[in-house]
Amino acid sequence: MTVLTLAVSLPSLKPPHCADPKLGNCKKASTLQLAVFYGALYTLAIGTGGTKPNISTIGADQFDEFDPKEKSHKLSFFNWWMFSIFFGTLFANTVLVYIQDNVGWSLGYGLPTLGLAISVAIFVAGTPFYRHKAPSGSPFTRMAKVIVAALRKWNVPLPHDSKQLYELDLEEYSKKGKFRIDSTPTYRFLNKASVKTGSTSPWMLCSVTQVEETKQMLRMLPILAVTFVPSTMLAQVNTLFIKQGTTLDRAVGSNFKIPPASLTGFVTLSMLISVVLYDRYFVRIMQKFTKNPRGITLLQRTGIGMFLHIIIMAVASLTEKWRLEVAKEHGLVENGGEVPLTIFILLPQFVLMGTADAFLEVAKIEFFYDQAPESMKSLGTSYAMTTLGVGNFLSSFLLSTVSRITKEHGHGWILNNLNASHLDYYYAFFAILNIVNFFFFLAASKFYVYKAEVSDSIRVLEEELKGTGTRISNQVGDTNIDQS
Repeated sequence: MTVLTLAVSLPSLKPPHCADPKLGNCKKASTLQLAVFYGALYTLAIGTGGTKPNISTIGADQFDEFDPKEKSHKLSFFNWWMFSIFFGTLFANTVLVYIQDNVGWSLGYGLPTLGLAISVAIFVAGTPFYRHKAPSGSPFTRMAKVIVAALRKWNVPLPHDSKQLYELDLEEYSKKGKFRIDSTPTYRFLNKASVKTGSTSPWMLCSVTQVEETKQMLRMLPILAVTFVPSTMLAQVNTLFIKQGTTLDRAVGSNFKIPPASLTGFVTLSMLISVVLYDRYFVRIMQKFTKNPRGITLLQRTGIGMFLHIIIMAVASLTEKWRLEVAKEHGLVENGGEVPLTIFILLPQFVLMGTADAFLEVAKIEFFYDQAPESMKSLGTSYAMTTLGVGNFLSSFLLSTVSRITKEHGHGWILNNLNASHLDYYYAFFAILNIVNFFFFLAASKFYVYKAEVSDSIRVLEEELKGTGTRISNQVGDTNIDQS
């Protein structure tokens, strides 16, 4: 952010001011200026990639699973985590955009840079007070060892009794404050990694717990796959939804016109309101019926968000059909032009998108964190971040593919002139795509088995250790094992 701020502030790092860009004689940025600017952007992207999966994980790790009060607070953590992110987005889309347009880019970039510096200082200052989990090595290496070991022993038969598989003693786990996971019948092929053949190489023999951790990450892959399509919706909001707004009457009163991009602020506002209502009212109401401390399960919350996406695209299609009919009535199809409809007809799809995010986006990150093994929480959270990247690529692919195919076989659905396009068909296509994806989600959810809660695991471990003279105590969120 510092380099970006310098790139828009120092005369040597930016091209000269252009009085009238329409004339086409503006001096282009030099190779050095472009290198500095894009280098800063890529550095920011790398930093974001390291921060996003981990900052939420370390935040959630601060809650003690064995303290009833802290555990109940943890159930709300991701709601307020996403609330803070969207609140920052609202600030960026309003205050910072105004400053950049009316004051200057230097201050517009300088303020978030200063805010980031203050945030880093606060984060570092709190380091002595955080609850730290001991590092357990690369999760990719741990999973790779299981897969390689299973493949190398592909022709070795599995024992009938899972107790004959290799596993560390309870004391080995108890010393590290970790839990042993019993063997499960799913993904049986991976159990071969725990079959004893004489070799003790970590690439030939893995503990049952290590195998089960790998299975837990693999079990989440079908759920991960069905979240890609909903993630494409975020790209629609920032592209086609806004482009629709440019064709409508944006006037509010006699002297003010709403910038189309500002409509995304309604997504943010809707999300902020929905999160508060969900956390404070919806959960408490549903708890009375379901007896679930979360109100509903994480997959049920995800499913509600996906269902709302279907409604959003159906509403968007009908709204666009109305807009095209009005454009045709006023002879605005061929030459384009502003359609005599207020831009506020787009509000329902923007507001519904914010509500859907309050269900889907929060549930997604909480699900992948909650269901990941204790030693792979950050990797689990990165699953949720992956859906956003894949969603953007998938959106670009669908947009270009549909545009090309419809142009080749008749009237194009997505043209530069939206009044001559058929975005209503494209949105209807997305609604159908979301319906199909929703049924895949229902199938994946039906066969998904939630992992045991940590507090449940500790009770099982206590029972197993009763006869070993080992006692488990929990102090300030850490699991301590006392030998007696």
